[in-house]
Amino acid sequence: MPADLAVIGLGPYGLPLAQAAVAAGIPTLGWATGPETGGLSQPELRRMRTAGFRPLTDPAQLGRVRTAVICAPTPRGADGRTDLGQIEKAARTLAGVLRPHTTVILESPVLPGTTEEFLRPLLEEGSGLRAGRDFHLAHAPTRIDPGNRDRTPAGTPRVIGGLTPACTESAAAFYGRLTDKVVRARGLREAETVHLLETNYRHVNIALVNEMAVLCHEWNVDLWDVIRCAETKPYGFQAFRPGPGVGGHGLPQDLSGRAGGSLRMVELAEQVNRRMPRYVVQRAAALLNEHGKSARGARVLLLGVTYKPDVADLQGTPAREIALNLMELGASVSYHDPLVPSWNILDHPVPRADSFYEAAADADLTILLQHHRTYDLQGLSVKAQLLLDTRGATPTGAAHRL
Repeated sequence: MPADLAVIGLGPYGLPLAQAAVAAGIPTLGWATGPETGGLSQPELRRMRTAGFRPLTDPAQLGRVRTAVICAPTPRGADGRTDLGQIEKAARTLAGVLRPHTTVILESPVLPGTTEEFLRPLLEEGSGLRAGRDFHLAHAPTRIDPGNRDRTPAGTPRVIGGLTPACTESAAAFYGRLTDKVVRARGLREAETVHLLETNYRHVNIALVNEMAVLCHEWNVDLWDVIRCAETKPYGFQAFRPGPGVGGHGLPQDLSGRAGGSLRMVELAEQVNRRMPRYVVQRAAALLNEHGKSARGARVLLLGVTYKPDVADLQGTPAREIALNLMELGASVSYHDPLVPSWNILDHPVPRADSFYEAAADADLTILLQHHRTYDLQGLSVKAQLLLDTRGATPTGAAHRL
């Protein structure tokens, strides 16, 4: 069956795009640039194949589509900067089979200038074609919100910026098949910077409420009630909530070494958010001490170890550092997560509890790190000997909150 679309990179950005495309009736090919970690369940993947999604084993077939979207992950490298290795792999693979009149779109999160200065030369050198003349080149910042059942791809506006006006319109025509609203940016760099702003906005505001959580605990103020009241303001305020740390794939971007300097507020926000796992462990140790127990030898149960509720993705999860710090204090750590059948820390398996009710009743301290929908938090608050809720999800007064 011929395909209209090739999604290159079947990770956290590519698989949701492919899922949305086949749901919209677009026959779609998929090419993996690395491990498939998109957070989709096996039933979802089977439904995608039935609807018209076909993973490729031969990259030559990428040259048969009208639109190719590069969704390769861009994780942090060892030096803390964005690793473009999978984008390079995707570009070289596509360039070898690229045909005239194809629309190539980059969705991967990148710093401004990457599409034109990094991706364009790879495509042109490998294909012998010229962007803007022989093929269209555009950037569309990803807007994936894993686990959000209320926000559909069709209801999420997409931003498009092209190398030329014709490139923008070609990419807009494609995304117009997926969403009810397409927003045209002035160009590639403006579109790339949209994701930079959106991601850093999230991190800065989470850092603010995380600092407020620490301060309000010292003041004996219920921050969760403060947020509940503040979010009734109909203008000038958007509610963010504290947590044990910030995980996921949308990392704040490192701008060091780029013209114009860095975003100092973002750097400070990242420092604040990185301290939260250690703060959770400090609170845990203090709670145990208040109840006549030491962290050394204490049985601690971690509930929900993914980075986001109802998403089977451990990327950047704060649960890892929390578990490590608890182990360093001498605690005996176990976990429960309906989406994570096994979990290793430093190549050592963490014991998994079969029943979170029984495990909570047996543990000296239970820490709710992620509030999956399947968790009965009312029942948990009754069963647990001692409960620390880092998400403010349990009934008021039923647990110690962050």
